[in-house]
Amino acid sequence: MKHQSDTALQQLLTRCVRAAGSAPSLHNSQPWWFRIDGDTVEVHADPARRLEVLDPSGRELMISVGAAVFTLRAAIRGAGRIPDFDVFPDPELPNLVARVRLGMPSPPSAMARALADAIPLRHTNRRPFHAAVVPADDLARLREAAAFEGAILTVAGAAGRTIIVGLGQAAEQRLRSHTGYRAELSHWTRPVTGRRDGIPATAIGPWDALERMPVRDFGLVNAPPVRRSEPFEAYPTIMILATGGDRPHDWVCAGQALQRVLLTATRAHLATTPISQPVEVPAIRELLSGPGSAHHAQMIIRLGYGEPAPVTPRRPLAEVLHEDQPR
Repeated sequence: MKHQSDTALQQLLTRCVRAAGSAPSLHNSQPWWFRIDGDTVEVHADPARRLEVLDPSGRELMISVGAAVFTLRAAIRGAGRIPDFDVFPDPELPNLVARVRLGMPSPPSAMARALADAIPLRHTNRRPFHAAVVPADDLARLREAAAFEGAILTVAGAAGRTIIVGLGQAAEQRLRSHTGYRAELSHWTRPVTGRRDGIPATAIGPWDALERMPVRDFGLVNAPPVRRSEPFEAYPTIMILATGGDRPHDWVCAGQALQRVLLTATRAHLATTPISQPVEVPAIRELLSGPGSAHHAQMIIRLGYGEPAPVTPRRPLAEVLHEDQPR
């Protein structure tokens, strides 16, 4: 009987780890691996998958792993168990980002079930959105989702939106001039047979005909032979996700909040695009945060209504679920 129980537990956690692997990450780098130990899942950062040019501090790596932590929590809750978790539980293991344990059985609420159901439906959408206005009630729910995870989400007004778009363009120009940027971009967009990470050509999206939207231009390298140009929405809905601190704990917090926001948006049939260029340039990130501000900008999110986005590939479970990984 105990063997059957252990097997069922292993199967449940394995399903939840598979779901966690669908979390968003910078350039779909999927910089994580997992280990199941009894009723606990360890979530580890994989520093070998950090983007050295764009992310020298590892901030975006931790945001990505934080998103995987929240996805794991949401999957466990949707399966009828209450997850209990610790962030950076062992000072001697800085790449052990979290331990997530199965708590008591409890039927999930309608919201918890909806978040879990949204996991396989969430995809980054780099295409133009429709002009329809996002309802205020939905924006309020997104702000509540971020606050639930200890982050701050603000909607940019007309003036703020113009500033953010301008800063995004400036950041993209600075990044393009950075030594190694194109090579790093090429590495994560290079077509390789059987590849299960990176950004495939199908997910790159069209050119912005007016070159105004701060969506990363993956077409700089390895672009499709003929890439169409389309006008993006004139008045995008843009939100800034921020945290009260700017240390690894805060970055993981930002990642968990980001994924809760993205899954909440998916529930509302909203398309989303996390935008990171403006927060990848320190001087521009400081302008976004506000000099002397107590809040630190971690990510920009564009959202609206759009056509379904293509699925990006995911590494097989055998690559991310390690049984005897050295620590």
